[in-house]
Amino acid sequence: MSATIRFQVVGEAFRRKAVEVPNREDRPSEFFAKYVFNRSKMSQYLPLEVYNKMCDVMDNGSKLDMDTADAVAEGMKKWAMELGATHCTHWFQPLTEGTAEKHDGFVEHDGHGGMIEEFTGKQLVQQEPDASSFPNGGIRSTFEARGYSAWDPASPVFVIGDTLHIPTIFISYTGEALDYKTPLKRALKAVDEAATSVCRYFYPDVRKVISNLGWEQEYFLVDEGLYAARPDLLMTGRTLMGHDSAKNQQMDDHYLGSIPSRVAAFMKDLEIQALELGIPCKTRHNEVAPNQFEFAPIFEETNIAVDHNMLFMGLMKSVARKHGFRCLLHEKPFAGINGSGKHNNWSLMTNTGIALHQPGKTPQDNLRFITFIVETLMAVYRHNALLKASIISASNAHRLGANEAPPLIVSTFLGTQLAQVLAQIEESEGHQDIHLSPKQKVSLDIPQIPQLMLDNTDRNRTSPFAFTGNRFEFRAVGSQQNCAAAMIVLNTAVAEALTDFKERVDALIAGGMETTNAILSVLRQDIKTCKPIHFDGNGYSAEWRQEAERRGLDTQSSVPHILDCYLHQETVDMFARMNVMTQAELHARTEIKLETYYKKIQIEARVFADLCLNHILPTAYRYQNTLINNVYKMNGIFPAQEAKELNAHNLQLIQTITRHCTIITQKVEDMRQARKAANTLDTPREKAIGYHDTVAPLLQEIRYHVDKLELIVDDELWPLPKYRELLFIH
Repeated sequence: MSATIRFQVVGEAFRRKAVEVPNREDRPSEFFAKYVFNRSKMSQYLPLEVYNKMCDVMDNGSKLDMDTADAVAEGMKKWAMELGATHCTHWFQPLTEGTAEKHDGFVEHDGHGGMIEEFTGKQLVQQEPDASSFPNGGIRSTFEARGYSAWDPASPVFVIGDTLHIPTIFISYTGEALDYKTPLKRALKAVDEAATSVCRYFYPDVRKVISNLGWEQEYFLVDEGLYAARPDLLMTGRTLMGHDSAKNQQMDDHYLGSIPSRVAAFMKDLEIQALELGIPCKTRHNEVAPNQFEFAPIFEETNIAVDHNMLFMGLMKSVARKHGFRCLLHEKPFAGINGSGKHNNWSLMTNTGIALHQPGKTPQDNLRFITFIVETLMAVYRHNALLKASIISASNAHRLGANEAPPLIVSTFLGTQLAQVLAQIEESEGHQDIHLSPKQKVSLDIPQIPQLMLDNTDRNRTSPFAFTGNRFEFRAVGSQQNCAAAMIVLNTAVAEALTDFKERVDALIAGGMETTNAILSVLRQDIKTCKPIHFDGNGYSAEWRQEAERRGLDTQSSVPHILDCYLHQETVDMFARMNVMTQAELHARTEIKLETYYKKIQIEARVFADLCLNHILPTAYRYQNTLINNVYKMNGIFPAQEAKELNAHNLQLIQTITRHCTIITQKVEDMRQARKAANTLDTPREKAIGYHDTVAPLLQEIRYHVDKLELIVDDELWPLPKYRELLFIH
């Protein structure tokens, strides 16, 4: 049986496992948040006084007393047990890019030799998971195990299967954050306080500003049988080898095309489960590359949106297996076609419903709009290198700048109208009213087609941080990354910019300047200062890199050196000033990111070496021996001159195979020695630089020769599924 047929048979066996999704007659609004202990459930299961206290905790950040916690736990347990829950877990986000949970049963001794179901406020509010095996960046010694998880009442609890999941923060015994949620909540508090203070120049009744996030999750699906036959996919999440398929995405026929029936069944199943868990799924479609798709929800408050994205990624993987697929969240699982990102659509909104990054109808509204636009630009300009560091990784580095995703130079796109308004403000003097054009009507003069409303700005897919009409889209975030990393940096940087803005405006007002003139005066300064970050052109062009360097923007492309930004003094000062992270926490996170980087390349190098030595080379030599035997047989049958002519192609193939195999053998040994040398280096940073400079380039060099062999060796002998099999769902 040929390798291709064998893989197809295995894949078909997995496809038969695919389940039919039951048709639901009820509307999504009727089963939305079915398994979530939201305000509606709280009002049913909690006494009114307890419910009101919980609303105060969630809305105003009030302290949760233990009596209230006990009452909440009792109502929560009753609700969860009615859904079949027997266990509870504190669900948190350690610095592994995943989630963690430890399940405890609702059981306790009754004092009479039996058991009772019990769940107290103490169990709800705090647990003590072992922290010794989670990354801590040197904050704790490996023998110091104690860590604490604490309930985040702002994020609703939910039931999956037989377990009540309680979203929590996770800190060390000494109080440092060991997770993503803790600094994220601090960053959201900082931007709330800073933005609320600035809002009161325009709207004195504003009490709170909310950071919103809408994520767009891209992913690939592959048949599980084919996935299981690719050790590189299994171990690293990406294909370390594989020649381009003759047909991939060059026809642009997959993008927004009709969804394959098997994929549609998966999407429907996933959507139902996500909606039941309160994730407001909105959009689903084919993406650019074959087998690539996307889900996107309605935007939510950032803390909840991050929790939902982490939950959704777990659901994607489990539901995919039910349907005979594996879900790939690696940013670049296949070479030669588009990778996957997770665009983060970010904005600020007041408790009174005013979208701060959206133009208004009055000069005051538009001055508010310009203020928050400019101070966001100031944040991105000051910390463009840090924003890049927040989304860089070993896997996302393969995607960024590859003519399919934003480049590694952070810049902002504004569009023609907004750019012109900023230029006018910069060049003007004294008071001026700000007017922005509304959407324009366009008539196509085609029967039965209504008038279209055009936005006042286009969209720029090459901009890492683009303004899209009422929000900014941070397009550089990777598909498998925790959105919190980018949101921590962005919200903290904006909080710092708004704080600086208010201090300078207040100083002018104290000196006797009228408020509007004071605001415009500071805005003119900031528009001039942050001008280098504004770029509306083609971010893929070589000219832009040269221009970015001239403007003083960060153009570093080495992942370890990019991560240095976390420890730059301006970064340390910003996080300390905004009470988001301490220097010790920043050191820890940087060390963890560096360790993660070099360990991923280390694993890839070991997996690739094994595949080359135990799969690819033996197969190539086996085919080469077949060719050699054929040459000998031809020499025995035909006259010498005729045999020489007939054997010319075979001899050329034999020489080519020998050349590629020799180079692969040597380069694999070079890679082993490079790994050994990098492993002897002292610090995570030195090891990361060593792996970046010496090991990673060899992966690419070896791949070139393996992919050439794939085109030569008999298809029946090739030991791994090829791109043409992996990339097309049947």
